[in-house]
Amino acid sequence: MILLYFIISLLASIIGAICGIGGGVIIKPIMDFFALDNVATISFLSACTVLAMSMYNVSRSAIEKIGAVDFRFSTPLAVGAALGGVAGKIFFDEIIALSGNQILVGRVQSICMVIITLGTFLYTLCKRRINTKRSTSIMSRILIGVSLGVLSSFLGIGGGPIILVAFFYFFSMDTKTAAQNSLYIIFMSQVASLLTALVTKSVPPFNWISLGEMVAGGILGGMIGREASKKMSHKDVDNVFLTAMGLIILISVYNSIR
Repeated sequence: MILLYFIISLLASIIGAICGIGGGVIIKPIMDFFALDNVATISFLSACTVLAMSMYNVSRSAIEKIGAVDFRFSTPLAVGAALGGVAGKIFFDEIIALSGNQILVGRVQSICMVIITLGTFLYTLCKRRINTKRSTSIMSRILIGVSLGVLSSFLGIGGGPIILVAFFYFFSMDTKTAAQNSLYIIFMSQVASLLTALVTKSVPPFNWISLGEMVAGGILGGMIGREASKKMSHKDVDNVFLTAMGLIILISVYNSIR
């Protein structure tokens, strides 16, 4: 069973690194599907895995000075996402405390996942026919980042799909550029969320071996996915993204009704 943690994080991180979705949107519903842990622990393990994978990719982009990450442009978004990540983490903990029912919270998360993944799936299919914007305002980027950070932190998914859609629609980015900049924002959001958990002492109980395997899978998946992305066209990346979203929609629907 422990090996399953590594396999899930590895495959999710490969896809996440290719598409720029981080991997949490894949890890969270699959771990819910297999009932590997409670909602709070799954969200924490998923966030740590996404953090490890995105940290690897962002650091490689910074060192190599390639990979299409525009730090100057994306930093206001990343700062907003970090602030939103803190708010989303606090919101999640409050919901858990008030409801006292992690199963119910997990069901709500699954329903939200269905809505988000279906929306991003349909947008990606139709994006060539959608008129996009080219927002240059720093304040708008911060506010968009806050919104993305709150939602992604609450759902424990890293926020990749909705961040990609934001890049497509608000900033008219192509697929591969959006993917790399998305990982930078995911990294900042997850750092803020994890630090909040440590400061507020709200880290849920977890198995250290499981965490180690997932982090290792996340880093290895990030390495493989980054190299694979370099050899793929924009259309190939879109196809991987659409396939992943289609599978996640089906799993999330099952998780929400079972």
